[in-house]
Amino acid sequence: MPSSTPYSHAPEDYQCAMCKIVAHDSTGIYTQPQDIIFQMDVVTAFIGSHWWPRNKGHVIVIPNAHIENLYAMPFETGGHILAAARQVALALKAVYQCDGTSTRQHNEPAGYQEVFHYHLHVFPRYVGDELYISTYDRYLTTPEERLPYAEKLRHYFVTEGNLS
Repeated sequence: MPSSTPYSHAPEDYQCAMCKIVAHDSTGIYTQPQDIIFQMDVVTAFIGSHWWPRNKGHVIVIPNAHIENLYAMPFETGGHILAAARQVALALKAVYQCDGTSTRQHNEPAGYQEVFHYHLHVFPRYVGDELYISTYDRYLTTPEERLPYAEKLRHYFVTEGNLS
């Protein structure tokens, strides 16, 4: 699904994996419907399929509408994404007992954007985890590895009632 942003890099025949996630369609993608920790009118949050060894179970927050990058982001949608990222960060602190959190977002190939649908990573952080210097250690997980993380976070949101 090509974007109309002037800074679009998606190929004309782009099949958006993030749009499939929003639609709960796992055909040909790594993320499975059970990876989703919450879905609201504007945003969806799910456990990322690629992990770093010391930051397991990070979450990705995406707009439900196909928006390629930050440049095309409507202000209102951006507000929903930021609010969801805050809720995820608080959940990571409570559930994973992490020392902190970080967010990361990329735009255009030169900015390391690999998937042409806006997405914001929310990482659990631990003292000395070396997240930003261990980028080559990233690895693909299985749905079975991700499931306990998704279940714990879904439980947090259900029991704490932190979604609005």
